[in-house]
Amino acid sequence: MFAGHLGVGLALARAERRVNVGVLIGAALLLDLVLWPLVLLNWESVVIPADFAVTRQLHFAFPYSHGLLAALTWSLLAGAFGWLVWRRSQAARWRAAALIGVAVFSHWLLDALVHRPELPLAGVASPAVGLGLWSDMPIALAVEAALVIAGLWLFIPGSGLSRRRAIALTVLSVVVLVFTVVGMTIAPAPPSVPALASSSWITLIVVTALACWIGRVARQPRPASVR
Repeated sequence: MFAGHLGVGLALARAERRVNVGVLIGAALLLDLVLWPLVLLNWESVVIPADFAVTRQLHFAFPYSHGLLAALTWSLLAGAFGWLVWRRSQAARWRAAALIGVAVFSHWLLDALVHRPELPLAGVASPAVGLGLWSDMPIALAVEAALVIAGLWLFIPGSGLSRRRAIALTVLSVVVLVFTVVGMTIAPAPPSVPALASSSWITLIVVTALACWIGRVARQPRPASVR
């Protein structure tokens, strides 16, 4: 799931307009941003099965990025970081931190919906969960599309973005959705795990960076003081 995470980040950004939407999109993608470097370091693993063209599913061993305990830990760490760097009122800091933490943990919830039972509750040998919605790919992709549409519908009105930036964010979201659909339907199998990990990581970084750039809202100049 890629587009669905972006959609959740968009939806959560409505709750605190002062947080750059790209930050919450990046938070919603954080577990995958952690996953792919760990794969490249051989601390976690991905297998491209022989029947990938039929199932469209990779096989993961990812307790440090996608385990339930790990996801809770990353959520708390991300929320704490958000609290430390957010320079506003105490109430706003706690709200921003909570939204960032929720965005991170939403990733695990959505992945638990679509993955086969491979998300461990704690460590490598712990029980694993997963509802396996990817076994019914049309429904899974419909859910992703619905999340993107709902996220845009909730965020764009009242976002404070210029028309150009609103269009750019919509285009970025649609491109990610198309990328997701193609990847889960007709794209060929990845040539290798390192190529998959590298390209996926770069894609996530680029999408997050673009969302952060688009999400910048120009500050209005302060009115001159009257003497």
